[in-house]
Amino acid sequence: MSISGTVDIRLDEDFGHFPRPPIVEAVIDIRARATKVFEESDVRTHLEMTLIGYCFLDSQREYQHNLRVEKGKPASQQLQDLGWRGMRIQSDDKKHVSQFNRDGYVFSRLSPYESWQKFSDEEARLWKIFKTLADPSDILRVGLRFINRIPLPPGEQRIEDFIHPAPAPPGNFELPFINYIHHDTLAVPGHPYAINVIQTVQPAQPSAGDGIALILDIDVFTTEGIGLSDETLSRRLLEMRWLKNKVFFGSITDRTKELFK
Repeated sequence: MSISGTVDIRLDEDFGHFPRPPIVEAVIDIRARATKVFEESDVRTHLEMTLIGYCFLDSQREYQHNLRVEKGKPASQQLQDLGWRGMRIQSDDKKHVSQFNRDGYVFSRLSPYESWQKFSDEEARLWKIFKTLADPSDILRVGLRFINRIPLPPGEQRIEDFIHPAPAPPGNFELPFINYIHHDTLAVPGHPYAINVIQTVQPAQPSAGDGIALILDIDVFTTEGIGLSDETLSRRLLEMRWLKNKVFFGSITDRTKELFK
């Protein structure tokens, strides 16, 4: 795979399967503005009648914070209510959360993640309902995000044994890390995608019985809009999934793989 050339996306590549995947949340985010009147009462009524197995979670409003500064006067602040933005619904088992907003649709699967097929099929089912409600003219952006939590075995402190590139102290100054965060944004030559990759440490949470964990957050997103074709959207998501897998398996070590087998 050449840096200067086109990335060869191979959808038939087999990355294997973890019986206990480290995925704590998988998200598909589709930005597509409603062209129909999109009102809370109508949307909620339609969803409650259509989506068996889901219930209303909460409504979301949009606010704008304005700060006014004039010479010789104290600064004044104003909070402007821009109105209802959308709502969230949740599956009865609390594993699926979906947002139906004026400017798009978001679908999340919480742990335990089962399979891409189940995740994408349920997302596609709810996306069709959003299209009926909002009648968007096109898709402005698609995002596919997977947040992975890699718990370190008790007593382990060597981050480099589990993830790479691992953090390193400056020069020959061997100091232990209390915390770290690493953020890369990667282009995908030849394709309309980019990738945000964030690595960080989650401190131990004794109250929950959890030790130190590594967080590997991979967000693949489109860099140009697409039409409303379901076939095009499905193809984009499959390619984005391949990119996500390529980054994930290129970021973990063999020792990490053993944790989830």
